[in-house]
Amino acid sequence: MNKIIVSITGASGAIYAKCLLDSLMQLQDQLEAVGVVMSDNAKIVWETELGNTDYIKYPFNFYQKNDFNAPFASGSAQYNTMIVVPCSMGMLGRIASGVSDDLSTRAADVILKERRKLILVARETPYNLIHIKNMETVTLAGGIICPATPSFYSKPATIEEVAMTVVHRILDLAQIKNPSFRWGSTK
Repeated sequence: MNKIIVSITGASGAIYAKCLLDSLMQLQDQLEAVGVVMSDNAKIVWETELGNTDYIKYPFNFYQKNDFNAPFASGSAQYNTMIVVPCSMGMLGRIASGVSDDLSTRAADVILKERRKLILVARETPYNLIHIKNMETVTLAGGIICPATPSFYSKPATIEEVAMTVVHRILDLAQIKNPSFRWGSTK
């Protein structure tokens, strides 16, 4: 069973976080635990981009950004995957530098040191050289950079379907079975 950490930063792209949380709700039979850390800026961006505060309605365990008593602040809790969605370049930089000054960066540090799966859904364009070097550093440390770059071969018709092309990739990377469009399939 998967134990997942979801960190939601204040980068644009709240729809990716929403679609991921929606998917995790539907796939709970594959999950033992889901812990969520959401920054204050993430709440503002969610409300601005999605026009609601529905993030409070999810049945997952939410933790404050400075709650170092959260189980996943230690490797002994054995959370196996962390997804930062959307991942701001500030968060990426702090993770790449080994700064553990809040729960999200501490959890990322724990995931990397325990050689578990860290998935950063980068949401920025264009990238500058600092961003690229930070991505390289995280990749060399064992993390996965999964840019929030949708695909279109499944012919998505709504913004949610477009966002889901990224979320399905995230779920695949997290080794969570999901009903994603598969290249070469007839569906």
